[in-house]
Amino acid sequence: MLQEKLTILKNKTMSYNLLKGKKGIIFGALDENSIAWKTAERVHEEGGEFILTNAPIAMRMGQINQLAEKTGSLVIPADATSIEDLTNLVNEAMENLGGKLDFVLHSIGMSVNVRKGRHYTDQNYDFTEKGWDVSALSFHKVCQALYQKDAMNEWGSIVALTYMAAQRVFPDYNDMADNKAYLESIARSFGYFFGKEKKVRVNTISQSPTPTTAGQGVKGFDGFINYADKMSPLGNATALECANYTISLFSDLTRKVTLQNLFHDGGFSNTGVSNEVMQAFAKE
Repeated sequence: MLQEKLTILKNKTMSYNLLKGKKGIIFGALDENSIAWKTAERVHEEGGEFILTNAPIAMRMGQINQLAEKTGSLVIPADATSIEDLTNLVNEAMENLGGKLDFVLHSIGMSVNVRKGRHYTDQNYDFTEKGWDVSALSFHKVCQALYQKDAMNEWGSIVALTYMAAQRVFPDYNDMADNKAYLESIARSFGYFFGKEKKVRVNTISQSPTPTTAGQGVKGFDGFINYADKMSPLGNATALECANYTISLFSDLTRKVTLQNLFHDGGFSNTGVSNEVMQAFAKE
């Protein structure tokens, strides 16, 4: 019993009302393992209000309605590859939340080539284009819908989730690596215009490999996560820890942070080798 209480206290995150009065949209909450789900819970705890959204097919697979009930949020289905859906989503979000938005989380990624077991050197390009549209181009479409509707308050914050395969080779990450590189470029390019003209921040978070439902679909994922944990001085960042980092970027504490790809990976991105990894290859 005591151990249970200690575990609850350890996992409990303090709230600081960082997002009191702020309103936004959270894309991609599928189930309690997803970073978007954890972020929604943390936004709620920090006093923020939001619309939850996902593609209709993803909504049928996940438990988003449970999250909506828990956080007192409205769910509006939207295909993030559809300009019409996104325009409708932005309009409805502003109508239901009573004005412009302060934060948006893009947590969307999918590779048909990965799902179908197609090797990077033998892609089905129809699959490639679909994955690119869902995983990367959708971020441009989201930003464009928000920009053209003038939907963001000044000093608002838009965040997308990415992974280090955009910079380094992870063979089984397949075409998702290309998608993430494109996603990060969009954040910089669109972020420039959003910053200059509307004082809105746009950043990406490059998260540790995280055991989400989507992440575990990548071949060799267990190897990814174990290797990264042994390489990182602080160990892998969890989904909840990523949610906390996202909250900081939604808050007023990071008003001058924009156009950045921010590594949230326990130090993995700057570690050449660790003692643990060296020991695995050392001769007896």
